[in-house]
Amino acid sequence: MSTTITVIPGDGIGPDIVDATLKVLDHAGCDFTYEFADAGLAALETTGELLPQTTLDAIARNRATLKGPLTTPVGEGFTSINVSLRKQFNLYANVRPVLSFKGTKARYEDIDIITIRENTEGMYSGLGQRVSEDGSEAEALSRITRVGSERIVRFAFELARREGRKKVTAVHKANILKSTSGLFLKTARAVAADYPDIQFDEMIVDAVCMKLVMSPEQFDVIVTTNLFGDILSDLCAGLVGGLGMAPGANIGESSAIFEAVHGSAPDIAGQNLANPTALLLGAIQMLEYLEMPEQAKRIRAAIVDVIASGDRTTRDLGGQHGTTDFTQAIIDRL
Repeated sequence: MSTTITVIPGDGIGPDIVDATLKVLDHAGCDFTYEFADAGLAALETTGELLPQTTLDAIARNRATLKGPLTTPVGEGFTSINVSLRKQFNLYANVRPVLSFKGTKARYEDIDIITIRENTEGMYSGLGQRVSEDGSEAEALSRITRVGSERIVRFAFELARREGRKKVTAVHKANILKSTSGLFLKTARAVAADYPDIQFDEMIVDAVCMKLVMSPEQFDVIVTTNLFGDILSDLCAGLVGGLGMAPGANIGESSAIFEAVHGSAPDIAGQNLANPTALLLGAIQMLEYLEMPEQAKRIRAAIVDVIASGDRTTRDLGGQHGTTDFTQAIIDRL
């Protein structure tokens, strides 16, 4: 029986890389039925809304959603679409793996780190945002709960156990943010006690930034709060060649959205230049979530071989080819 997934092509290069990814999924024998839905600028132009109700209904209807990058107009009073989606579907876990691929221009080899970021609380909760009338002061509230902290840390340990990982590092700033970061750290310590088979480490966020640059091999699974996770996961992406190699999964109790971490790059949209690797890796996360490990392995192996051999790679990977050629090189291996 075919599985239906929601597909949001997105803005800018979104339709280009989504089309490439669907072709690869089809050639890998995934047998998906696609329900297409609009969001972002594409939806704003046709419906007057960045996130139409029909799109929300489609996401709710299907277990998994594959999403191209979306553009939220800046400075026009619109709430971030990604933040809205996370809140709407309580997608509390943001899972962002980075893995070294031979053939990229990355500074490091043998990087294999997963950042697990709490996705609904902290500084991104949008609470208490206020600017004084004269524009001289601004403030925002960070809200951390024990329930939210326990849920994300337990998610990290369960993932580590399931994937045979050795260590979980809780990243915090409890030495300064004694209330919010303090609660997160205290909760993380309590949860870690339930997983004696997995090494637990705790580290202040600024030290983590330094150590990721100096000796990233010491990290395995990182779990942290929303703002720190956003920053650290981009830093980790830089270790393996940039956001073009960085996928992201947003996972809740009953829904999950899979995406490329990078933006919509409107300057190269429709020019057959975009590297679809990040979204392809996001699709691999989706396959693993849907318990389709064989298809996930086949697609990953094809991507690894294409990049390592330099066969029809895109310019950011050192080649001279475009999206369609790169995609075909992967399909040829499937």
